[in-house]
Amino acid sequence: MTDGVRITDPRAPGWGATLAAYVQLTKPRIIELLLTTTLPAMVLAAGAWPGWWLAVATLIGGTLSAAGANVINQVLDADIDRVMRRTRGRPIPTDRIGTTAAVAHGVVLGVAGFVWLLVTTNLLAAVLSTIGLLFYVFVYTMALKRSTTQNIVIGGAAGAVPPLVGWAAVTGSLAVPAWILFAIVFFWTPSHFWALAMRYDEDYRAAGVPMLPGVIGERATTGYVVWYSLVTVGVSLLLVPWLGWIYLAAVIAFGGWLVFGAVKLRFSPELAMRYFTATNGYLAGVFLAVAVDVLALGGSGFGFRGLGVAALGVGSGLAIIGMLAIVALDVRTRPVRRLVGPVRDLIEVLLPLAGAIALVISTWMALA
Repeated sequence: MTDGVRITDPRAPGWGATLAAYVQLTKPRIIELLLTTTLPAMVLAAGAWPGWWLAVATLIGGTLSAAGANVINQVLDADIDRVMRRTRGRPIPTDRIGTTAAVAHGVVLGVAGFVWLLVTTNLLAAVLSTIGLLFYVFVYTMALKRSTTQNIVIGGAAGAVPPLVGWAAVTGSLAVPAWILFAIVFFWTPSHFWALAMRYDEDYRAAGVPMLPGVIGERATTGYVVWYSLVTVGVSLLLVPWLGWIYLAAVIAFGGWLVFGAVKLRFSPELAMRYFTATNGYLAGVFLAVAVDVLALGGSGFGFRGLGVAALGVGSGLAIIGMLAIVALDVRTRPVRRLVGPVRDLIEVLLPLAGAIALVISTWMALA
């Protein structure tokens, strides 16, 4: 201060720019995609519109938890973000927000998400949302991302939690359809993320992150993409008995688009970002169809009649065959991609297979 006049640093950002940086830390576009899987799950759980208050309250809580996870993720990945061209403009690498402030921001958001859901919905929804945050931070970001090519396969479970939160917010419990919704997102995630990793392969190599394309190459990765796409469609069909023809038609249409795009990517890896966009369309389209089917048809379902039993049979077949094919690919590529030893490698490969088999069995038992 000179002669009573405060001197300010002209380089210091204004409050608007600072606020924008804090919002950017939360990765709003990712949160938007996550929320598209929450509301349809609530509609299916309620068998109707769950009510505006409950819907809005659940979405707010989910947003807070997801935002907290994304902020802490960027704190832990700051060294990677500084190297990658795609991420070097984020708030922490550009020093617009300090590490301490970012950590506090993430923790406050995460705690707020738990408290909000506990007060406005129920304990199970709050716990599930926080489990998703912790899984994303500790399992994916800290344990898997830098150590194995299977990082996004197992870590994708964090992004699959929102449907469980939505279901729990309505019913206070979980059921087979909720786990199928979880599995749709879980098996959808690898193809979605590997397409992005193909586009930014040089970035991930420079940062030392063992994404699948950088370890085994684009050609081998597209084989995984094809099979995971088939598994995603198969798991999506498992939900048909709880819904009706609108959902079935959507899965067939969007599923054909997804698989066709994966096969096309197999021969033209330069189409990675186009396929990435297609995966977003698949997830949004299928989950929107869940809500439309329930609201339009009352979620009457096919049961074990007609197209319902056919869809369940085809879905089961695709899920099992697809995962067996993926395990075969894993065995073939293991010498190239082994990073953490054969035992852990095998466990990480078999977990998705075991999950697909358990899901199919539980679905058939629930409807028997």
